[in-house]
Amino acid sequence: MIGSLYREGYTYSTDTIEVYDHDWPYLADGVAIPHGLYDLQKNKGYVQLGTSRDTSEFACDSIYHWWTQHGVNDYPTASSILLLCDAGGSNNARHYIFKQDLQTLANDLGIEIRIAHYPPYTSKYNPIEHRLFAQISRTCQGAIFESIEALSNLIAQTSTKTGLAVITTIIDAVYETGRKATDDFKAHMPIRFDEYLPQWNYVAQPQQT
Repeated sequence: MIGSLYREGYTYSTDTIEVYDHDWPYLADGVAIPHGLYDLQKNKGYVQLGTSRDTSEFACDSIYHWWTQHGVNDYPTASSILLLCDAGGSNNARHYIFKQDLQTLANDLGIEIRIAHYPPYTSKYNPIEHRLFAQISRTCQGAIFESIEALSNLIAQTSTKTGLAVITTIIDAVYETGRKATDDFKAHMPIRFDEYLPQWNYVAQPQQT
C-alpha cells in the first residue's frame, strides 16, 4: 500500500519520520501491485508496478511490455519464450482466464509462449524468488512508500555483487476482477498441453487471424 504507513525494518534519516502505526487500507493513498520477470541469462529483473488489481490481464500486459521494450531487442532471433511461473496468483495454473489472456498475448506478439508452472508449495525453487524478489525486499526494508514513483525509483536501485540490475515501469491501467474465460475459448482452446504433467506445462502458439 502507498502512503505514510508503518513497515517493518530500519532506515537511516536525519529527520523524524511520522507514519500510521497500522496499515489499514483506508489509510493508504493507493496500491502498488508488483509483477516481476527475471532474465536468467542477463541477470536482469523487470518489475512492472500496477495501480489497480493483480489479474491475469495485468500479468500478460507486464509480459507484453517486457517483450516489446526489452526482450525482442535482447533476443531478436528468438522463436519461443519460456516462462517459469508459480502455480497460483494472477498466472494460476488452473484458471482458464489466464490461458485465454496468454493466447491473446501470443497472438499479439506473434511468438510462441511456453509456460512451465512450479507445482504448489515449490515456488521457493523458482530463481526469481531468491535472485530478484529477495533482493528487492532487502532494498525496500524499512522504507516508507510515499508515492508509487518513489517506490519505483527505490526498486530500480536494487543491485548485487553478482551484477543484478532492475528496470521498473508503472502500468497505470484499471483491471477488472472476476473475469471468466469465454465458452468458445473453452470449447476450442488452442493451447497445446505437454504429454508430461500437462496441468503445469503447456504452450500458446500464435494463431493466424
